[in-house]
Amino acid sequence: MLANPYDAGAWSTLGVLLRRSGKLNEAIVCHNRALEYAPENASIWTNLGNALTGAGRLMEAVAAQEEALRREPYNRTAMFNAVVSLRQAGRFAEALAMIERAGGPAADPALRWERALVRLQIGDYVHGFDDYAGRRSLPSYNGRRATRPAWDGKALDGRSVFLTAEQGLGDALLMARYLPLVKALGGRVLYEGHEEFRRLLSGPEIDEYRNWGGPVDGDVEASQMDLPGLLGTTLASIPPPVRLRVPEEARRKATKILGVREPGTLRVGIVWSGRVTFADNARRATSLAPFLRFAEISGVRLYSLQKGPPEAELAELGPAQRLIVPLGPELEDFADTAAMVEQLDLVIMTDSSVAHLAGALGKPVWNLLQYVPYWIYGFAGAWTPWYPSMRLFRQGMDLDWRPVFDAAAEALRDEVRRRTGR
Repeated sequence: MLANPYDAGAWSTLGVLLRRSGKLNEAIVCHNRALEYAPENASIWTNLGNALTGAGRLMEAVAAQEEALRREPYNRTAMFNAVVSLRQAGRFAEALAMIERAGGPAADPALRWERALVRLQIGDYVHGFDDYAGRRSLPSYNGRRATRPAWDGKALDGRSVFLTAEQGLGDALLMARYLPLVKALGGRVLYEGHEEFRRLLSGPEIDEYRNWGGPVDGDVEASQMDLPGLLGTTLASIPPPVRLRVPEEARRKATKILGVREPGTLRVGIVWSGRVTFADNARRATSLAPFLRFAEISGVRLYSLQKGPPEAELAELGPAQRLIVPLGPELEDFADTAAMVEQLDLVIMTDSSVAHLAGALGKPVWNLLQYVPYWIYGFAGAWTPWYPSMRLFRQGMDLDWRPVFDAAAEALRDEVRRRTGR
């Protein structure tokens, strides 16, 4: 209980604390209670907007931020929060205008990062990758801090370049396509990457594969996430995915586990969640339950590629878990996963690292996307130039997954008919 139930500031502070702990509906109630006592308070309106954004009530969130700015037009905190709400609502031109209204990157490095996200989302790669470098100025930046001279993307002329993976596993696979281009510039490539990719990425484009977190050497260094900007990537010049080297022992293991194919059926891999510690995973992921409708389709056999805590949902199915072959316990690294994906007909999933893996292998993968997804998927259309074998199924602004699964299920029925004649 609050000491003073009429204290608007106390109600809003409680709302902020609830939002930070993930209790978004309770936070919204608290901010609305605060507005009963202080309807002119811009800070409360912008706090409400933040909670509404987190809850996926995007139109209401933008309206709340507009109310905050109507009351205090020069409130920089409200302007920044409005930028975030507008971007997540897909109102990109308005988000860019609000960034300029707020003073642009000169006023706050976080505005440069927001501008990078917007520009990349709309395909403005030339300016977007320039802004992307601004992530290093953010307090939340957790990439490796440079200790060697920064590489400028020019010819190496015999020098060694230390490249480090940054961000998630999917990002590392996405950016691995640049490794052959770096090697072609005439130097030695020292690659600091995830151990999970060692068997897949070890090849002539890498001179030394290092475990992440060791000492840095080399004449110059760069983050893998800097490579698109350093090498001048535009929408028209995206390099193809790197060639992944799937070990024969991994293929033999996959063949043994998958066994003899049942005639007239499609082997469909599924993944319903990415890494649970990723801040945006709750938006991009679902539970296992919606994927069960694919098992209703005659001729479809489901194989779980899911790893991590969400694997436990398989056991919760009880006897129905027999509808899905659990491959997760057999996957020791991404080479094992790649060998399994090679022998499946299709992968259907919410966005995570396996989507990048399947796309890099050139296997058909249907990616079920949140309303404003990762920037490589843009904001409209069923395809991405980053992965030609990937088909996109998109949420609407209501963030409802049901129409996404409806569309994927209908497409899967068509795919079964096309491949098997059923």
